[in-house]
Amino acid sequence: MSACVPTRAADPNQTERTHPPHSPPPTGPRRFRIAGADISASIAVFLIALPLSLGIALATGAPLQAGLVAAAVGGLVAGRLGGSPLQVSGPAAGLTVVTADLIQRYGWRTTCAITVLAGLAQLGLGCLRVARGALAVSPAIVHGMLAGIGVTIAVAQLHIVLGGTPQSSVPDNLLALPAQLAHMRPAAVSVSVLTLALLLLWPRLPGRAGRLLRKVPAALVAVGGATAAAALAGLRLPKVDLPSWSNHALAGLPEGPVLGLVAAVLTTTLVCSVQSLLGAVAVDKLVAARPGLPPRVGRSNLDRELLGQGAANIVSGSLGGLPIAGVAVRSSANVHAGAVSRNSTMLHGVLVVIATLLMVPILELIPLASLAALVMAVGIQMVSLNHIRTVTRHREVWVYAVTTLGVVSLGVLEGVALGIATAVGVALHRLTRTRITHEEREGVHHVHVRGQLTFLAVPRLSRALHLVPHGADTVVELDGSFMDHAAYETLQDWQKTHTAQGGTVEITGRHPGIRISEPQTSGDCRCRPWTPWRNHQCDGPQSAPPAEKNPDGSDRSEPDPTGPGGASGHELARGISAFQRNTAPLVRSELARLAREGQQPSQLFLTCADSRLVTSMITSSGPGDLFVVRNVGNLVPRPGEESGDDSVAAAIEYAVDVLRVRSITVCGHSGCGAMQALLNSEPGGARTPLKRWLRHGLPSLERMADDRLPWGSLAGRAPEDAVEQLCLTNVVQQLEHLRAHDSVARALDEGALELHGMYFHVGEAEAYLLTETDAGGVFDRVRESDLTA
Repeated sequence: MSACVPTRAADPNQTERTHPPHSPPPTGPRRFRIAGADISASIAVFLIALPLSLGIALATGAPLQAGLVAAAVGGLVAGRLGGSPLQVSGPAAGLTVVTADLIQRYGWRTTCAITVLAGLAQLGLGCLRVARGALAVSPAIVHGMLAGIGVTIAVAQLHIVLGGTPQSSVPDNLLALPAQLAHMRPAAVSVSVLTLALLLLWPRLPGRAGRLLRKVPAALVAVGGATAAAALAGLRLPKVDLPSWSNHALAGLPEGPVLGLVAAVLTTTLVCSVQSLLGAVAVDKLVAARPGLPPRVGRSNLDRELLGQGAANIVSGSLGGLPIAGVAVRSSANVHAGAVSRNSTMLHGVLVVIATLLMVPILELIPLASLAALVMAVGIQMVSLNHIRTVTRHREVWVYAVTTLGVVSLGVLEGVALGIATAVGVALHRLTRTRITHEEREGVHHVHVRGQLTFLAVPRLSRALHLVPHGADTVVELDGSFMDHAAYETLQDWQKTHTAQGGTVEITGRHPGIRISEPQTSGDCRCRPWTPWRNHQCDGPQSAPPAEKNPDGSDRSEPDPTGPGGASGHELARGISAFQRNTAPLVRSELARLAREGQQPSQLFLTCADSRLVTSMITSSGPGDLFVVRNVGNLVPRPGEESGDDSVAAAIEYAVDVLRVRSITVCGHSGCGAMQALLNSEPGGARTPLKRWLRHGLPSLERMADDRLPWGSLAGRAPEDAVEQLCLTNVVQQLEHLRAHDSVARALDEGALELHGMYFHVGEAEAYLLTETDAGGVFDRVRESDLTA
């Protein structure tokens, strides 16, 4: 069998196939093309952006044309210059409160000038390359800010929904609400209720027809349906009024107190920048989670995104548009619609320009109550229950609540400042809050330290340690990630004194550096948690530890835990002991949860039994994440009575039908002994268990020898040798075997399962993902944007 491999390598055309020229021959002038996916995505985003832009302009009190100007500029300028290819920018609901306050204080022309100055500030921040610093803001503050803005929007728009006029602040709007309810206009309420009903029910249409209809954005259906109903019923309501572009107000020189203008510029810059940068990060996650292997969409360049947003705000403010930021609703729609480049964002801006020039008569039929209901729904959605659960789980609900209440009652900048102060206070409280308890169980004294061990906790630590009698067996459990020098010295001095008086001390849990329970001069192994996977042994000879003494002076000897196993048994026992001492306290609570809830892995990971392949390490996974099947050669036998293998097939069936895994990964690796044995196998001879098992790899060998199929590649280079080529080919072949299993084929047809091929180069510690199977198997380096959730 192995004779066919050298023959294939000697093919004179092989060099041409595996080593392409550095550049292709000239093919004439390059033509600009827009992918069909970008065209369809741009239409979907445009249909969402049009009504939302008008609604946000209405909510701020700005000219309605300002929303259309911002939408067009956001698509064309930010889409072309920004660093996040698939993020869609425009007038954002998160800027509504800020812009409305600026218009009320300084007027529209000065607000446009503030937008221009904020854009210049963003350009400066982008040149200073400080974009990553904005991500240091606690998510609880950002979510609290957006929730406060959402509450402010919803309360203000409720007045327009009822047929009235909103007040300038949330308290004033709440005080005026009873009178507004007493004098509400039935026509406005009916249009608003119809808009909300369509907005809520449209995404929930059942059946196949519902799936087709849901492709039309709910926002467009809601506003269009309410507009049509109002026109057919002959309702007399305030409607969109788009004055002539010749009367459109542009930016003017800023007028007002200097300190107030500076604060306004800083507030606009802060909200625009943070929302855009966090939106860019969120778009990266959406692209990574998109089903299937997405096209080559690069990760966001945050500094370039800040520059693009600054340029867009300068242009928008100069043309009399609203401030611009990345918009989550439009960006997520762009990604889910299948956009593959920034062309979709720019094309949506072109469509907005066309609409503002040709669709004015249609836009002026839209009732203002319908737009107000749409924006009110957006404001309500900004108060996310999922965000509240997340910050509660991370014990940051106070930061979230204070920020939200501050934004609602005082303003955006003041609310964010209160949130930052609260976050700093919570961090200091966590640093200083340390619980130290002492208890005796079965003659052993346990001192448990929960929290960070700093000099502030030293008096309480000292009191707890002095409760331990002289000569007693003691366990000190450190459940924290930080210990300062004062606490370290206190604990070490007490340990030396207690040990000298005949007692024993075992220190477990988290603690920095070498274990405190072992003096630095000890010749014993000082292995940190998680190092046993390295299969390392301590350098130098291992001396036996001195025998401990009983109180009567006799040796306190224990039976050898290794038994007759010798050195290997000792390594096993020592590894188990290290796990119980160092690692178990870190994972005990998580394993207890898994024991209660059962396993719910998302992936079946099928790989080789090679000891150098540590699945949890190369996938950064933990308990409960992967359902792992390992065998010699990461083989998936074809189903069948003679050729099949019940153990692997049973694992596949259980993972797909019972555990409902969402993906299956076949992972090969470099230097695979099974592939080497397969290449070197000779016909005949004894049919050992290993040879009988390796027969399942013969289709991979035949695939590699097939002259009709090109050889695979690894990150653009040809395989180093025949063994590596067989390892790559085997991954592709085993994926074909997987598709032959009934449970896998059924799940693939239902769209509930994905198959992935992976290759791990042991010597390089580099993972490669199979990106193409038609060309014999093309493996590229794994990047975050290549992975699915």
